[in-house]
Amino acid sequence: MLKILDRYILREVTLTWLAVTGVLLVILVTSQLARVLERAAEHHFPREVVLALIAFTSLENLTVLVPVGLLLAIVLGFGRLYHESEMAAVHACGIGVARLSVPLLALTVVLAVLLGWLSLDLAPRAAARVQELRSVAARDAALGDLEPGRFHTFGGSEGVFYAGGVDADGTLRDIFVKRNRNESVEIAVASRARHVVSEGGQLHTLILLNGRRYEGIPGRAEFRITEFEEHGIPVRLPEVELTSNRIELKPTAELLASNSLEDLGELEWRLSMPIMAFVLTLVAVPLSRLRPRQGRYAHVGLAILIYFVYTNLLSAAKIWLVRGVVPPALGLWWVHGVLVVVALLVLMRGAIRLRRPRVQPA
Repeated sequence: MLKILDRYILREVTLTWLAVTGVLLVILVTSQLARVLERAAEHHFPREVVLALIAFTSLENLTVLVPVGLLLAIVLGFGRLYHESEMAAVHACGIGVARLSVPLLALTVVLAVLLGWLSLDLAPRAAARVQELRSVAARDAALGDLEPGRFHTFGGSEGVFYAGGVDADGTLRDIFVKRNRNESVEIAVASRARHVVSEGGQLHTLILLNGRRYEGIPGRAEFRITEFEEHGIPVRLPEVELTSNRIELKPTAELLASNSLEDLGELEWRLSMPIMAFVLTLVAVPLSRLRPRQGRYAHVGLAILIYFVYTNLLSAAKIWLVRGVVPPALGLWWVHGVLVVVALLVLMRGAIRLRRPRVQPA
């Protein structure tokens, strides 16, 4: 009987967790989509970069969604059992809350391992990949698509390119190019131009056809005018700096080897994610208990409030650790301890209430 009950509870909570986490992920992706599309439109990111940014950003935020999904899954799953009086029947058979938590512990262990992998390995790599994609896309957008009718800058804003139109084969028409060379200015106009990209997108060459070039110093009358049939202007894009001092991008191995308080705070924050899964499970079990005729969703708002208080306390503890307000030995661990003590007190109170004999009326 107990094995059947364990499978029943595990299936109920797991399906609820999948549904809640899926809905939260859809909401998160939808909210991120607007920001990513706005940035993509501003910097002319290609479509594949937009999709990759959404995917990697979602992976980063899974460390937030998995714990809150687990908390709500237990509250909703056990809440249904209380609401439909199934839990009363289970308690009448002599099965207590501690025994019912065994399948929850199995699910929590699996999710804690997943959270450990996400927070310690995958999330930092995903964050670094997001920064790399944004940097490369922003760099390539400078000359990646020479849209006619717009001015494009290149060479660190030292040059300006303009094309009046484009033919079906990609040939640009009515070209204007201006480049600053120390004190002198070079202006080239041409009837047509081709845009050639080589060296993996690093080297862009503007090949002007049938045009005229003007060179001189502004304010002086001496200008050199050259007519040409073909004139190439190479533009080498700068190397993208992929390293960053952002603490969130550092690998966990680097944080382990560091002695700085900032690195220690980030390391303990990442370690807090799998610990949070166990703490929230301990909190969710007494929180899911419902009184007779109480709605299934009665404690959902309180569960969300507890989660936000928990995560905000962790964020505050991280800041206090970095600033030296909290000793490194205490770190972020005291926040988990406070939640565990509160959950144990509520559990003990509920167990005493269940064991208290009821006085039958005379």
